[in-house]
Amino acid sequence: MADIRHASRTERAIVLFVTALILFPVLWLLFLSFIPGQDIAGGFGTIGRRFTLENFTSLWDAVFANSFVNSLVVGVVSVVIAIALGAPFAFWLSRAHLSARSDFGIGLIILATRMAPPIAFTLPYFLAYRYAEIMDTRLGLILVYVTINLSLVVWTMRTFFDGVPTSIDESAEIDGASRVQTFFEVVLPMSATGLVATTILAFIYAWNDFFFALILTRTEAMTAPVAIVNFLNFEGWEWGKIAAGGVMVMAPVALFSLAMQKYLVKGLSAGAVKG
Repeated sequence: MADIRHASRTERAIVLFVTALILFPVLWLLFLSFIPGQDIAGGFGTIGRRFTLENFTSLWDAVFANSFVNSLVVGVVSVVIAIALGAPFAFWLSRAHLSARSDFGIGLIILATRMAPPIAFTLPYFLAYRYAEIMDTRLGLILVYVTINLSLVVWTMRTFFDGVPTSIDESAEIDGASRVQTFFEVVLPMSATGLVATTILAFIYAWNDFFFALILTRTEAMTAPVAIVNFLNFEGWEWGKIAAGGVMVMAPVALFSLAMQKYLVKGLSAGAVKG
């Protein structure tokens, strides 16, 4: 990647403009999170006159704190299960030497959950959960996110496994390694950057999901994105809490992504090239 210091003025201007355009919503949300709600409601004439931490301190009542924990538990558990199930299957697909027709059919089935909008699955999930009595439970949300993220894990991890030469598998087997040992001790470590990238993408989906959490939960398993909606009530919209809640929901994913940025970039770029 070219150093921006060696770019022309026009190129620098374009880069700065695009960067500002991307960061503006985030910075504006962060700014509003420190403004009293009544000042935000008063319009631009009152925004910025006072700053406060009350929006954040008032968030941590029982409802929002529990919803934040729910989001964390559901997100982490669902991603771990999706990776544990999807990565071995992706490895099998990568080494199965299927016919073009079979390969296409399996790929179509894997992507089936991504081909329809979430609202198309609402009624089936709602009825199944009601009969199984797992409405408004963490288990219910975990099952939804595992089902949806599984296709993402299989599809992306297969690309990374395809980039690992089969000759490495053969060398490991000659040395006495079983198929399972070859996967866990050789191929998976070589695809670590792809695994990190896939994990981050799957966690972002589970963490930020609003639709399924809204439909399939009420109070006990409510997640943080849904809890923020509770600040929109008949007495008035608590804009300060909404902004602070948005920052709190965004912070874990942003910090985790920044900490893993090196692996994320390497994983995404490696997955774009085979061989």
